[in-house]
Amino acid sequence: MAVFAGVRAVLFDLDGTLIDSAPDLAAAADTMRASRGLPSLPLDRYRHLAGSGARGMLRAAFDLGPDHVDYEALKAEFLANYMACMTERTLPFAGVAELLSRLVDGGMRWGVVTNKARRFTEPLTQSIRLFETASTIVSGDSTPHAKPHPAPVQEAVRQIGLTAEQCIYVGDDERDIVAGHAAGVRTVAARYGYLGPSADVSSWGAHAVVTSPLQVLQLLDMP
Repeated sequence: MAVFAGVRAVLFDLDGTLIDSAPDLAAAADTMRASRGLPSLPLDRYRHLAGSGARGMLRAAFDLGPDHVDYEALKAEFLANYMACMTERTLPFAGVAELLSRLVDGGMRWGVVTNKARRFTEPLTQSIRLFETASTIVSGDSTPHAKPHPAPVQEAVRQIGLTAEQCIYVGDDERDIVAGHAAGVRTVAARYGYLGPSADVSSWGAHAVVTSPLQVLQLLDMP
């Protein structure tokens, strides 16, 4: 695995990259099914769509998308449910705590760039202690545009006080890689999150692919 030279900060997507929020997202959607007298679905029916947030959960729960006449009302109901339960089952992926600790110990800064709205991002990250060492957290509504637009990644680079060439961005969705490329940072696709076996990560054009959080360390020139 090639080492990226000159990197001084690592930026991460949130859901599916740093934290496994699928159980809480699924619970919010499954509560909607229960309230309508529908049977509960197993977590596996939701997990692979967790990276798509409300859109993915409503697709899994009710097989409908944004073009459905009831979508906006169902989305509002889902988000209210999720707000009520989002810190109950969500945990960092195995290896993430060690990864972030070793980044900090090695003098590397790190931050988050997520499409999750700030009203969810802030209480969620505040509930998980490891985010105390983050140098920046950019939410989906922190800038006028969300990923795959480069603006959120560019804002994180600005807040962290470095150049794009000094940062890499790690994410588990193609839009992360598209946003990173457009922002001028080097990109890393995370295979360990919600990606199913059929995901064609090689087509995304990421500079590197990792299959575990700790593999990110192998890309960095640090002690």
